[in-house]
Amino acid sequence: MEKNELLKLDNQLCFPLYAAAMSVTRLYRPLLEPLGLTYTQYITMMYLWEKAPCPINMVSAKLMLNTNTLTPLLKKLEKKGFISRMRSQEDERIVLLDITPAGWELRGKCECVPLQLMESVSFSKDDAVKLKELLSVLVASIQKNI
Repeated sequence: MEKNELLKLDNQLCFPLYAAAMSVTRLYRPLLEPLGLTYTQYITMMYLWEKAPCPINMVSAKLMLNTNTLTPLLKKLEKKGFISRMRSQEDERIVLLDITPAGWELRGKCECVPLQLMESVSFSKDDAVKLKELLSVLVASIQKNI
């Protein structure tokens, strides 16, 4: 690529990734609003449904969210009654997150969200799987360098 082409927005990988992330988040909004969730709260709940009870630092690492972003988000989820936070009995410095009965009920309400999202875009399941695999490789590669 010629030097004068390097800074053209259309030649960047970062911009379509950014635009795709923003667009997908916007698609989720009308699906999640009736459930009382933001996209970030939704992905947090998805992780907790898999791993709870677990320490906050595990959630932070997996979702790549800083504490200053995650703490207010967790407080809101706790206030809504979806999660509970408690100190570890082995090490009081560790705060564990767990799912409440209301949080498990929310999971049932969220089960239709991924399918509804995929139905709202004209993107084949095969292409979605390939893209997810490529993005996972890209993220892993980037994480090694930060």
